[in-house]
Amino acid sequence: MTFADTYKSDCVKTIEAIDGVQIDHVIGLFKEARDAGRQIFVFGNGGSASTASHFACDMVKGASFNRSSRFRIMALTDSLPTMTAYSNDVSYDIVFAEQLRNFARPGDLVMGISGSGNSPNVLRAMEYANSIGCKTVALTGRDGGKLGPLAQVNVNVPNPHMGRIEDAHMIVCHMIAYYFMDTEK
Repeated sequence: MTFADTYKSDCVKTIEAIDGVQIDHVIGLFKEARDAGRQIFVFGNGGSASTASHFACDMVKGASFNRSSRFRIMALTDSLPTMTAYSNDVSYDIVFAEQLRNFARPGDLVMGISGSGNSPNVLRAMEYANSIGCKTVALTGRDGGKLGPLAQVNVNVPNPHMGRIEDAHMIVCHMIAYYFMDTEK
């Protein structure tokens, strides 16, 4: 078996281990947020930052274009000047929490993505979101780290391999986005 075949096989096993009920719960939270005109925030570091940006794009364009109900979603990772200003002048640990302090309101939906579940800036943002009454979702890997228990809903990818965790997180984000694209025409 080639490396590619082994990797592919391991990805399939990883995806099959994800709890579909949790994903359906998250879809429900996204539907509620959209229907109530709530803001949705998503963020993460590294590959998870890219996943957050990709997911926000799918929801803003794919799940909203030509539809009467639209998603009000932003990836906090997309404000590079804001992130670098806070990182340089204050601390990288607050780059997401401080943006939430500016924009989030009680009842908004906040989704943090962290393969390890232990990224300090994601944890601080999730703590803040919970403190003001936001609905919170985590996409985690491994054992969920500290982030999993902080979120009201945790979609965990129970695998130690960061590549497969990140692959699965993107698939989960596509499951959410394509629910709206494929079932709500």
